[in-house]
Amino acid sequence: MDKQERLRIAIQKSGRLTDACFDLLKQCGLKYTRGKDQLYCYGENLPLDVLLVRDDDIPDLVREDVCDLGVVGENVLNEHPASHSIERLRALEFGKCRLSIAVPESFPYRAPQDLSGLRIATTYPNSLQRWLQQHGVAAQSVTLSGSVEIAPRLGRAEVICDLVSTGSTLIANRLKEVETIFHSQAWLVKTPQPLSDFKAAWVARLLQRIDGVIRVKESKYIMLHAPVHALAKIKTLLPGSESPTILPLEGQSDRVAVHALCHENVFWETLESLKAAGASALLVLPVEKMLP
Repeated sequence: MDKQERLRIAIQKSGRLTDACFDLLKQCGLKYTRGKDQLYCYGENLPLDVLLVRDDDIPDLVREDVCDLGVVGENVLNEHPASHSIERLRALEFGKCRLSIAVPESFPYRAPQDLSGLRIATTYPNSLQRWLQQHGVAAQSVTLSGSVEIAPRLGRAEVICDLVSTGSTLIANRLKEVETIFHSQAWLVKTPQPLSDFKAAWVARLLQRIDGVIRVKESKYIMLHAPVHALAKIKTLLPGSESPTILPLEGQSDRVAVHALCHENVFWETLESLKAAGASALLVLPVEKMLP
């Protein structure tokens, strides 16, 4: 392995994406040593090093080719003025949230025009301004660095525009969500600069592993026995399954074994429906790794 040629990936040093990023990289096979400053991780078995930085800095680090790759929330990309030059490689299916407009519970909101002339507190002024322009609303954006949800109670603004995950923070502050500006999740992004053949090959391998991790997340392997006459019905009940494998059972010409990889959640109701259709000896197994 050429020590002079290593991929660098920037991730959030602390926040809602950090643990999920490390989990993803570990599932992709990365073993790393973390530096004393805790901001640099050296890949022991892959030519991949991890830099832990502020999430707002990731678009610039990738755009300026300081890092080859980055994992960053779509909310940060949408807010950054130069992120259009960054290549978005893969949506990562974690860090999901939404940027929304929220008003006090007593506010009689009906349409975006009801926001005209009001002050809207936010940490995403660019995204907010684009939305206001799209809807022809003349409102004042009040940029805050944090604690946006308490701005109405402090008299800083009448309305807020902030990230929402569960909505519990809004409820705690007697606010209600009335508009969604966009939905967000974590993305793997790449520098706009051309990569060497060596780095490009490793990016392709990493993407393949990430695809496998994402596909395996909700996948389950189902094994069961079934009467031959019930196979057609049982196949329709297997959630998100490709063509199942059908195997003969020794000494039982009227029954077969069915093995299926299911790409959707397998609930108790699913198993009960399969049993009602004639299946028996049902076994559901987790899937650890998968190559598409």
